Amino acid sequence: MEGAFVFLASLYFYQQNDFSWLAFVFLLLIFDISMLGYLVNERVGAVVYNLSHSYVLPLLLIVAAIAASLDGLLMISLIWMAHNGMDRMFGYGLKYPTGFKDTHLQRI
Repeated sequence: MEGAFVFLASLYFYQQNDFSWLAFVFLLLIFDISMLGYLVNERVGAVVYNLSHSYVLPLLLIVAAIAASLDGLLMISLIWMAHNGMDRMFGYGLKYPTGFKDTHLQRI
């Protein structure tokens, strides 16, 4: 439920700002590039993935973008937040260093 709420709220605010849906489609999955950390090892992979897939960084960027009136940063931050919510909605949680399939939500 939490992931669905975050995903839908991100979509709502994205639409309210009249941002490009084409950009949304093209950028929605770009944040999964953080999985490349697993090429180093599972520990590094989990840290890099978790930094990219926590709500903290996109939320900080949303606040900064609103405070500084930076529409481009706001657009990317909302897409990032939507991506993270979508992942949680589908059961992909933050990773444990024991393996990619070990998450805080379930084993996938």
